[in-house]
Amino acid sequence: MDVLFIHQNFPAQFIHVARALERMPDIRAAVVTDMKNEQPDFLPNARYRWEAKKAGSTDQLSTNFAIRVSRGRMAGKAMAALRKRGFNPAVVFGHLGWGETLFVKDVFPDARLVVHAEFFYTPEGADVGFDPEFIGDWGLEKRFELRAKNAAILSAMNDADVAVAPTKWQASRFPAYFQSKLAIIHEGIDTRSIRPNPAAVFRIPGNSLVLGSNDEVITFVNRNLEPYRGYHIFMRALPAILAERPRAQVVIVGDAGVSYGPAPSDGRSWKEIFLAEVRDRLPLDRVHFVSQIPFVDFVSLMQVSSAHVYLTYPFVLSWSVLQAMSAGAPVIASRTAPVVEVIDDGITGILVDFFAVEELAEKVIDMLAHPDDYRAMREAARRSVVERYDLDDVCLPRWLELIDPRA
Repeated sequence: MDVLFIHQNFPAQFIHVARALERMPDIRAAVVTDMKNEQPDFLPNARYRWEAKKAGSTDQLSTNFAIRVSRGRMAGKAMAALRKRGFNPAVVFGHLGWGETLFVKDVFPDARLVVHAEFFYTPEGADVGFDPEFIGDWGLEKRFELRAKNAAILSAMNDADVAVAPTKWQASRFPAYFQSKLAIIHEGIDTRSIRPNPAAVFRIPGNSLVLGSNDEVITFVNRNLEPYRGYHIFMRALPAILAERPRAQVVIVGDAGVSYGPAPSDGRSWKEIFLAEVRDRLPLDRVHFVSQIPFVDFVSLMQVSSAHVYLTYPFVLSWSVLQAMSAGAPVIASRTAPVVEVIDDGITGILVDFFAVEELAEKVIDMLAHPDDYRAMREAARRSVVERYDLDDVCLPRWLELIDPRA
């Protein structure tokens, strides 16, 4: 059986299922991806060349759709090249957000199309307008923008045979008439390798400091340090935390770019802006920005963490919060969707209001001061991840069922 993956930044969300198929002798898997994708080539691939500047539009609202149609066209040509070489997939996996699946059914009309349904934009109840500090110009034009942004997503959903969302809340964002297509399957957490290790240590890059389980370690992890993931709230809580806990060390993982939402208008990064806001009240020798780190080091960091803070707008759930729980790190998280779906307050983690800077500081201080009080919570958190999100026993089998639902 031929199976095709389409993703501009493959393997992305499909890494686990792709690795599994690679080991199956009766499966021939291939990938369509962007020429600029620097990920290792562990599957045969066809690459397309795409440039945003060639996909513009005279109307700003239609630019988003034009860009995705352009990318879809290039992906479609790459698919056609695969077809000429005799590759005819029974199943195609793709992400609906980039436009790459828009022409799958034209190239492979008989293929079963499975799309990763990560997010559907709405003017209420999610990320848009959530943070009053960054609402900006909120009005009718913003609603137009969101509807236009959903155009390619709706087209992709229409063609999909199955749409997979990682959480119930993310699935619920999609229109009612698509709910029958939606399956709720998380990508999966490798709980066998991401597990507690009392002997773990984390070495601060470029620093002689080595942190272990006997140290007070506060951790905060994002791909990019930005408001969508509560970086500003975390930084505003740090002065009070570090004043109260003179032994605590803070490790902040993340780059200075933007993954979600707008960039600052003054040319600076969000990282720089919110560090500058509290810099004079921080012992900077105990605050360590380490950018991105290898995954093995991330796991070690979670294993030594005394308090892991995860904050997010109501938006896409990060893998890192479940990985932290699997590694045994005690988690303090925002009481926002879909976090409330994966953390039971007081049982598997501590939930605080996203904007409650003082409450966040108090919870972190208490967690550092009374670690034994949170031992049962850490154990319950890991059990929850193993039972609900384990890669091999829970999530991957359900992903593989999508290839042949009759099996």
